[in-house]
Amino acid sequence: MGAVLASGRVSAEGPKEECGVFAVWAPGDDVARLTYFALFAQQHRGQEAAGMAVSDGEHILVFKELGLVSQVFDEATLSTLRGDLGIGHNRYSTTGSTTWENAQPAFKTDGQRSLALGHNGNLVNTLELAGRVGAAGAATTDSDLVATILARHPSEDLESALVDVLPTLEGAFSFVVMDERSIFAARDPHGLRPLSIGRLPNGFCVASETCALDIVGATFLRDVEPGELVRIDERGMVSTRFGLAARSALCIFEFVYLARPDSRIRGTTVHEVRRELGRRLALEAPADGDLVIPVPDTAHSAASGYAEISGIPYGEGLMKNRYVGRTFIQPSQSLRERGVKLKLNPMPDTVRGKRLVVIDDSIVRGTTTRQIVQALREAGAAEVHTRITCPPIRWPCFYGIDMSTRQELIAADLAVDQIKDYVGADSLGYLSLEGMVAATGQAAESFCRACFDGDYPIPIPEHAGKFLLEHPAKS
Repeated sequence: MGAVLASGRVSAEGPKEECGVFAVWAPGDDVARLTYFALFAQQHRGQEAAGMAVSDGEHILVFKELGLVSQVFDEATLSTLRGDLGIGHNRYSTTGSTTWENAQPAFKTDGQRSLALGHNGNLVNTLELAGRVGAAGAATTDSDLVATILARHPSEDLESALVDVLPTLEGAFSFVVMDERSIFAARDPHGLRPLSIGRLPNGFCVASETCALDIVGATFLRDVEPGELVRIDERGMVSTRFGLAARSALCIFEFVYLARPDSRIRGTTVHEVRRELGRRLALEAPADGDLVIPVPDTAHSAASGYAEISGIPYGEGLMKNRYVGRTFIQPSQSLRERGVKLKLNPMPDTVRGKRLVVIDDSIVRGTTTRQIVQALREAGAAEVHTRITCPPIRWPCFYGIDMSTRQELIAADLAVDQIKDYVGADSLGYLSLEGMVAATGQAAESFCRACFDGDYPIPIPEHAGKFLLEHPAKS
């Protein structure tokens, strides 16, 4: 019983989105290839690292690496990952640095029990968990801490260990976990991060987003419920309730930005919600313009909704380079200062002389928006009116999005007019909190909206931060 870890090391940091997880139990199928396609479908959720663990019923084989899914895995690697069950992970770091050691799945063994774990989310009682593990089990991620605690647990089986450990975790988590014969899926009692179950012809799978289920040919069954642990193996699918919160608190930013438009969350297509965000934005923040253009790719749906209600024609004014992932060759200082052009470049013939209404999903730090506005003006735009499909982000996120200090957020200290002046737009308008929630068709109290209103569903300890386990002084 054990694991083989294989990897060559590289360095360079790439863009960050959100973590994506996948798990599959499908005897007789090529689970490594299914996992690869599922991770590829969820590449938007994390571009720092990718990995998978596969079991043949006796041993767990783990392969992980820094980089995109297509960079990490090739035909030769996939052919060695043979088994009937496995888990996969795309990483974007919210705890710990971008290193190979911090890539997932995390693997642990005590000589008797072996397990692999993938995590989407972020825990807030990390220091408490680190105290339980002690110096001998030093870790630099909350995910690694949980894996260590599970591996050391005195229970005879992993399921019993999970039932005992999961209620002690505070924060956001959607876990996929496996031993040699079973896969497990668990979601925190507030349900901050999505997790869905699909049915395969000869098994089951679990994914962060339903688009991954579609890609591997699985039929959507249901979501993993908040506070639920699901075991899948030859005995079938078994559900255990380990926790119950006073309210559900799905991250509403999944609808605004994080999820793929073709995914479904709570029975609603993300694309349709974003179209409605755009429609409501047009009513709340109208603009006189000649052309509505989206900031690719997350704002396409919203821009079409804005154009529909405003009557202003929709067009493509920014071209996105979809092949900019991890940049191994670093740009010069001058290019770094204009780094947005590596990813987004205006189309002069489209924008020249036009009064543009530019639709974007959010403004976090403001630097990218400022660069986009500047680039459009240099391309000949007569006016640039920026419209945002969510309210100003004024509070940091401690549940899995990498904005953990108020100092990083331009709206924490500046009014809308001041932000407008900073980004250089002719006008700036945000969708209201009420309008954003209404676009989902669901109750406000069913979402976590903390980054907009500061109402955290799970209390945040005094000491919290990305590098808490590596460099406490930074946190």
